[in-house]
Amino acid sequence: MSLPRTTPHRRSVNRALSALALLALTAGAVTACSDSNTSESKHAASPEAGQTAGQTAGQTAGQASEAKLRMIDNGGHRLAFHVTQGHGSTIVLDSGGGEDSSYWNNLVPQLHAATGATVVTYDRAGLGKSDVVPGPWKVESAVSDLEAGLKQLGVTKNVTLVSHSQAGEIATYFAKENQKMLSGAVLVDANLPPLFTDAQIARLVAFSQPQVDAAKKDPDDPQNRQLISTSESFVSTNKAFHKATWPDAVPATVIVSEKTPFDGSPEDAQRWRDAAATFVHDGPGRTLVTAKGSSHDVPQDSPDLVLKEIEGMVAAQR
Repeated sequence: MSLPRTTPHRRSVNRALSALALLALTAGAVTACSDSNTSESKHAASPEAGQTAGQTAGQTAGQASEAKLRMIDNGGHRLAFHVTQGHGSTIVLDSGGGEDSSYWNNLVPQLHAATGATVVTYDRAGLGKSDVVPGPWKVESAVSDLEAGLKQLGVTKNVTLVSHSQAGEIATYFAKENQKMLSGAVLVDANLPPLFTDAQIARLVAFSQPQVDAAKKDPDDPQNRQLISTSESFVSTNKAFHKATWPDAVPATVIVSEKTPFDGSPEDAQRWRDAAATFVHDGPGRTLVTAKGSSHDVPQDSPDLVLKEIEGMVAAQR
């Protein structure tokens, strides 16, 4: 079952919580939501509002190939993988915290039409059509789920991994363990290890506590459930993540939003930008791209840029 539809304002707040609280348990309250509210209202009023001519053309071109649902078993729970079959390489799209595979619905047909590649999206445990796994969120489990899904789909090489927000954490560990599978990665305003110093972790925990407390009043809501489970392991998970390294053998394009997840906090916004710059500086084959004018929601605000960078990464590895 997909996430329930919400009003534009609630969806904006939920997205702030999922993209902030679940990516780093940052404070949705600290982030200014006015721009997002306006954008979401336009989208609600007209399904095609905000789409570029390229998006519309891409969707039309991709209509001939529809995504097929494959349910994958891993350790006793089932995960929903959606496969738009192509040829040659494979593009895997991993959503940010609290978002399921539907987040990429507009981009999938465009990518398929532009590259001819197989495009895979999936619902992480507890989201979309995937089973709920109780207990604290574990990045090791998330990595295992993605590995199991791709293995059972027969995907073993020439993979471009595209990771938004919290999925950057999954990508870091996945890349280290599957260097031969990956031909490259596009990290879209993603969690990166340099951000998570002890001081920043403590700051994020303090900011997020009101949102966590509010989520506990409605724990059955999928996004609230994800927020609660992430909060239970947040400190230990991100202390370890701060020490993680990206393998030099896997090239990466890092797209950082201009507004960052911390649009309401200049200090934290600068730390987010600095973390992206440090990550790119620390290894070979890494490129930093700024999504000008974009919020943290880069795939929705700047889809043409994301499409361009993914196309470029796929083409470079052929």
